[in-house]
Amino acid sequence: MSSYRELIKNFERIRSYMREFYVYGFKSREEYDAKSARTYDDERRRIESWLSEHTHFTRDAEGKRVFLSIDSRAVSHNPLFKAWKARSFTDGDITLHFILMDLLHSPEIALSVPELQKAMDEDYFSAFDTPMLPDESTIRGKLKEYCKEGILVAEKQGRRTLYRRTPDTALPDADLLDYFSEVAPGGVIGSFLLDKLPRRESAFAFKHHYITGALDSGILLTLFSAMHEKRTVTVTNHSPKSRTPSRLTLVPLRVLISVQSGRQHLIAYLPDAKDFRTLRLDFLSDVKLGDPAVRFDALRTEVSEMQKHMWGVNTRRGPRKDPRLEHVEFTVRVARGEEYIVRRLEREKRVGRVECIREEGDAAFYRFCADVYDASELVPWIRTFLGRIARLHFSNRTLEKRFVEDVRAMYASYGIGEEGTE
Repeated sequence: MSSYRELIKNFERIRSYMREFYVYGFKSREEYDAKSARTYDDERRRIESWLSEHTHFTRDAEGKRVFLSIDSRAVSHNPLFKAWKARSFTDGDITLHFILMDLLHSPEIALSVPELQKAMDEDYFSAFDTPMLPDESTIRGKLKEYCKEGILVAEKQGRRTLYRRTPDTALPDADLLDYFSEVAPGGVIGSFLLDKLPRRESAFAFKHHYITGALDSGILLTLFSAMHEKRTVTVTNHSPKSRTPSRLTLVPLRVLISVQSGRQHLIAYLPDAKDFRTLRLDFLSDVKLGDPAVRFDALRTEVSEMQKHMWGVNTRRGPRKDPRLEHVEFTVRVARGEEYIVRRLEREKRVGRVECIREEGDAAFYRFCADVYDASELVPWIRTFLGRIARLHFSNRTLEKRFVEDVRAMYASYGIGEEGTE
């Protein structure tokens, strides 16, 4: 008989499967070689139980292929949050939880451990021939856990320690939670709060809805805690450039989230390398809080200065005294009535500068320039102005040559000339 259960104990394990099945695409039973075929079946069924309405399959020459299809424009709430809500408990854990919550149902009630244990024995377990009464150390451990989570509060009364429920807090407006849960980092918190409110239609629809960040919420929470407490962390980095995961000790300094792809990156300082590094959150696992970080505030200030020359996530390279800035400059022709192009340049310029350099007849010429650590990060954005670019210059001549060759190849494929470009 299969040992499959829907609930899970270790979220990091299910996170890796969800990433394998959803983010990188479902593999067939034969292709999945990281674990046994039985494990594949168990994990596939578990994910299907949460996301059945989004699970589909096709058949080809190699057999049945299962995959997830989620139209983020049609889904108002992130379905991947369901993975966070499927946690398993032992029979004793869940029994003790509800008894404690029943005994301490009001913030006005405060009881000590002996009083709680006596009430459990007399009011809950007395009718059973073989009651599973938890011992005192188990009760104390559970109370300590709930105090840490903010569910309970402990207070001294003479030599006794009394425990009481924390007062209930009014929940935020449902519209606020709808927006927060889908947009903000760690939005799964908003999803949990929404579960406490009556179900209703969301007031929001998202054209670009980046849902896969939900799987990294636990990593993000630990990193934010480390930054708040100014501490180091140890992480396991599963870089695609290396077959072997590396264990790193670092100082987390800032999280950057792309508005174009939703991808999340961490800017961190590595004391061993004495340099900064950018890491993708979906490649990190097993994040543990470490010791207080030396020079945390100074490092944060240094990152803020670096961001003045960062177009994306790439930081300075090479020795710290040699920032190696690369200059990028291009001029676009804006015809009369096309002022929206200028507004777009101003809106999207980030660390760059935009100025009108001249007017000719019914058109004006605007120049964008920036000094950045990695000019290649601008190339996809610059390409969106093709057809309007009158002049282009990169201080990185190799990058400029490749850009021009790509444009020429595109022109050739369409059989058009290159007039009007330099």
